[in-house]
Amino acid sequence: MTSLIEERRTTDHHKCTIYPSRGRTFIRGDGRTFRFLNSKTESLFHQRKNPRKFNWTVVFRKMHRKGISEEVAKKRTRRAVKYNRAIVGASWEAINARRNEKTEIRTAARAEAVAKAKAARKEEASKRKAARTSNPTAGQKFSKQQARGAQVKVQANSR
Repeated sequence: MTSLIEERRTTDHHKCTIYPSRGRTFIRGDGRTFRFLNSKTESLFHQRKNPRKFNWTVVFRKMHRKGISEEVAKKRTRRAVKYNRAIVGASWEAINARRNEKTEIRTAARAEAVAKAKAARKEEASKRKAARTSNPTAGQKFSKQQARGAQVKVQANSR
């Protein structure tokens, strides 16, 4: 005599448990057998419905992790390990030194750089002015036609 547990089978389509003396069997033309719990599962199978889309099926519940009583050891999320790296053009020591210096020192350095840039701009302007005074024709404006080589009109001075 076989025990009740050995006699139990699962449906091929919806994976429900079928107890002895329950369900229907369908044998396809190629000889493969399918067992169904009731006419509902049989009908859905013949309509070629996907059991994963019915939320009462075992397949759906497994797929969507429903009814899991004990939590299997939760997956630990990996924490991002932070480490310091140099950026192109600056070593890590230089970056760290810049970060740790006081704000007064930084503002003083910035003010000094601004003053240096202003002095360079002033010097450049004075050079340009000196060049303009030494060559008076260099800075003259002329029209597009003159630039292309057109003849210059002679001013009438008979009036």
